[in-house]
Amino acid sequence: MAIRLEKGQRINLEKNNGSKLTTVCVGVNWGAIQKKGWFGMTRTEAVDLDASCAEFDAEGNIIDRVWFRHLGSNDGAIKHSGDDRTGDTDGDDGLDNEVITVDLTKLNPKTDKIAFVLNSFQQQDFKTIPFASIRIYEGTPTVVKEVFATYDVANDPTFAGNVSMVMGIFYKRNGEWKFNAIGEPTKDHDFESTLKTVKQRYL
Repeated sequence: MAIRLEKGQRINLEKNNGSKLTTVCVGVNWGAIQKKGWFGMTRTEAVDLDASCAEFDAEGNIIDRVWFRHLGSNDGAIKHSGDDRTGDTDGDDGLDNEVITVDLTKLNPKTDKIAFVLNSFQQQDFKTIPFASIRIYEGTPTVVKEVFATYDVANDPTFAGNVSMVMGIFYKRNGEWKFNAIGEPTKDHDFESTLKTVKQRYL
């Protein structure tokens, strides 16, 4: 696919050889915050970002949620790698701290959209979180084949002052899956309120 999406762009999930993309991952990478303490000592402040998603039907009703309290969708199509509550403590290791994997072929037939959101559990401002970034790609949690959307949360002033965002939405049109790269912060403070914003503004 070899494409880098801008916010608001939409794409067909079709590879260069004409086949359809069936397995996608949403990965989030971030670091713990290093703060100066007494006598020049540095202390580490854990950062707990939460990548989550929800399946919606064509009427905008929630079918299922996948988040740190429910790591797999009931249809078996979506899997969460697990809750990372600290972030990288020794610098950027280049790996995603949390990954959500979606097999589009296994989704509940009623699923019309899948919205991905990110929340800062401890309400830490996105701008203060080291190297926080998001990538949406073809592959598995351990093998990245092709990245087709990235967000540099830590260095994008759009996210400063916020603790929640909508990453993007997979949606079905005429039986084909497409992707909307939203990448916008919201004024919400938890997963459920962010989903309400998704329903009001993006579905």
